Amino acid sequence: MADAKADAKSACKDVSKVAAAPAKKPRLDCIDGCRFALVFPIMVAHFARFATSNRTALKLLTQENVLVGGFFVISGYVSAYTTTKLGALGVEEKKVANPELFFWQRVMAYYPLHFVSSALFAPMFIWAERQFKASWNIIAFRAFLNFSMLQAWFPKEAEIWNQPTWFLSALTFSNLTMPTLVLPNVANLTKNGLQKLLGALWGLSLLQKVSYSETARFHSHFEHPVDGKVLMPLIWNLTRFHPIWALFEMTTGIIAVRQVMLDTPEEKKAKPVNPIWFFLAAYSSLLLRLTRFDFNDAIIRGVLFVPLFTEFLTAMHRDALSPSPSAITKFFGCKVMATLGSIAFPMFIVHGPIGQIFYKKVIARKLWGKPMPHTFFPCYLAICVSISYLTNEYFVKSKKVGAVAGKVAQVLAGWTQGMLRDGGN
Repeated sequence: MADAKADAKSACKDVSKVAAAPAKKPRLDCIDGCRFALVFPIMVAHFARFATSNRTALKLLTQENVLVGGFFVISGYVSAYTTTKLGALGVEEKKVANPELFFWQRVMAYYPLHFVSSALFAPMFIWAERQFKASWNIIAFRAFLNFSMLQAWFPKEAEIWNQPTWFLSALTFSNLTMPTLVLPNVANLTKNGLQKLLGALWGLSLLQKVSYSETARFHSHFEHPVDGKVLMPLIWNLTRFHPIWALFEMTTGIIAVRQVMLDTPEEKKAKPVNPIWFFLAAYSSLLLRLTRFDFNDAIIRGVLFVPLFTEFLTAMHRDALSPSPSAITKFFGCKVMATLGSIAFPMFIVHGPIGQIFYKKVIARKLWGKPMPHTFFPCYLAICVSISYLTNEYFVKSKKVGAVAGKVAQVLAGWTQGMLRDGGN
């Protein structure tokens, strides 16, 4: 992270411009609503080849490895918005006073659903592995990685069992760094420092993407064709799954929201840019798959989609604070999108196992005789959305589940006290 002392002069200048007294943070429903715009196409992408045989459609629909970068950006954006000072440098000390508790509370916000869904579908996962002659030792190892959320560190095992949950593995590492390493240091940077740090992160990220592309292929029709046969799968998995790169994207979200939170009164009075242009530009980058500029997912994600999606979030944030928000900001902040955004996490977790029931050949043949036809795909989507809604209402929102998760977080924080900040005892 950049050294805050290097920007001391500009810090004084920036701090003098922002409000001296702490201001109340308005709720940003529009940011939550954006989660659905990411998770739904990801849910489609994972089983798109069972929805159509049209290669053009498949090229457009199978870009989940691009879209997932937006999830890490939003995670960082929300984390920093809720824990750092509005209109001033620094974190809200009470929020990170107990860094171990901060970390475990973040983990226990998503681990209960991951644990229950993994346990519920474990017989199916294990049975399927046995059909491919996996030994019990291998199955036990994969079960350990799944329940401990360590799979993202193992390129050969990143997509075990419920494939999308590698995201939780990478997210957990990022959360571990938040209360002591990332949030306090980034929150102490002025806008000048934030911009420099963002440039450094994007530069390092691009270097890794180019390194991968030079080793494999720069273009998607060679590197990641619609049949899913990747040229160098282990290197590709290190590129798309590795927790370090997820941390970079999460930090990008933190930098983005801090730039808005440090806006001066003069900047707040300026007319905000309509966020729709950044939204259209971000999602239009997916259309490059159909052109001769069909760069691989890593390049599109790091060079175009993540930067443009980040700009979209900051533009919408500023627009939401203006007297007359634009139509797209109102749309993502409306009740329907807020509800859909609230079920985005359950959708991300449950769509994988549900999809395996209907489309994974070894399982579908056992249950239905063969994978479901293309015409069934809308039913699959409807089932996923319905189950996600019920899961959110009766499990994620459950006060009993929340109470148990809170107690577990406190116990784990007690056991690991001093792990993230040495108290001197």
